[in-house]
Amino acid sequence: MSVPPKRPLVNRLNDLSNKEWLKFQKSWFVHNPPPRGKEVLLHPAKFPESLVEEFVRFFTKRGQVVLDPMAGTGSAVVAAVRSGRVGIGVELLEKYAEVARQRLHDALFTSGLAADMEPLRESRIIIADALRLAELDLPEVDYCITSPPYWDMLRRQGFETQKRRRESEGLDVHYSDDPRDLGNVADYNEFLTLLTRVYAQVAAVLRPRAYLTIIVKNIKKGGVLYPLAWDLGREVGKVLRLKDEKIWCQDNQRLAPYGMGSSWVSNTMHHYCLNFRKE
Repeated sequence: MSVPPKRPLVNRLNDLSNKEWLKFQKSWFVHNPPPRGKEVLLHPAKFPESLVEEFVRFFTKRGQVVLDPMAGTGSAVVAAVRSGRVGIGVELLEKYAEVARQRLHDALFTSGLAADMEPLRESRIIIADALRLAELDLPEVDYCITSPPYWDMLRRQGFETQKRRRESEGLDVHYSDDPRDLGNVADYNEFLTLLTRVYAQVAAVLRPRAYLTIIVKNIKKGGVLYPLAWDLGREVGKVLRLKDEKIWCQDNQRLAPYGMGSSWVSNTMHHYCLNFRKE
């Protein structure tokens, strides 16, 4: 009796080879981002396009739509376009949105991507509140990757990075004074509630079986650990299925002697990349 031939594997998620797929499945990775360009130094908490591209290439196919509801200076949108995807960013603050728009324009036209792939012209930056995504008439989204503000930590005094930025004329040390800015919410539970509402709005615009990646870390404040990553896993997991996590490790940061001689305080050099799916 002959054995029927195996049907070829159909990759419905991305355009990667089997080897590339397997490599991404590793649960941790080291990524030390390159120095920030002058055009994005204004923003106090940018995340690297080189990292975002790896996630975009895994969770989407070319031509699909990638959303970042808290776009900042447009890292996720630029990474999406460079990967041949349509990038849409929503940003509350006009000063960052304008930087993002210029960077998107450069990615599309200076590099010639828009000419090579006409659908990429649908990429855009929208100035709006992420809590009102449902009102923006967005297309159905194939993937969302984003990193939230880490509560009001940018307003905490004493950080070396804050000191250096304060001494550099014109660089922001916090996002804004806008009351809609979640980085200005003083109460942790209120912040968590509002942030979860943003991701519920994202869930509404995702197509079925599309993924959301949240890049986040836990927070230490006043001697207390606030488990933001774990809290988001639990709360966002009520509207989207938490599928897995990847740990982003950085090994190029200087160690500081926190609590030396008296108590355990770690140097936090990792982020959680939480991956949810719309079932």
